[in-house]
Amino acid sequence: MYRLIVVNDEDDQWRFSLTPAQFNVLRQCGTEPPFRGEYVHHKEDGTYTCAACGNELFSSQTKFDSGSGWPSFWETARPDSIETRRDQSLGMVRIEVVCRKCGSHLGHVFDDGPAPTGLRYCINSVALGFKPKHRA
Repeated sequence: MYRLIVVNDEDDQWRFSLTPAQFNVLRQCGTEPPFRGEYVHHKEDGTYTCAACGNELFSSQTKFDSGSGWPSFWETARPDSIETRRDQSLGMVRIEVVCRKCGSHLGHVFDDGPAPTGLRYCINSVALGFKPKHRA
């Protein structure tokens, strides 16, 4: 016997499809503790995606160890994969990074990254999925 689950509220839809930690970060603009995320020290070749919708966000080729405790990238996979917003929460002025496809909070971007962009996209691991590069 099948049970039909009807979800009316958008937050309820996200709660149903995400883990509590993912919901906190992606939909409530939370952050995970530093140095504990799955992708902080991850080195595999591939593409990092939005954990909520699968949108391609970052290439492993642009990932670097920033020492911040969160996965860091110096460039997005495509110019239109993310959008940025001014964030004045917690008594600071920062630039929030959100998934352009679903609007989920991913992290923040700072201007202290490496060449060639000088950017450091500081992204929560729970906000990410990963698609490994297929080897021939």
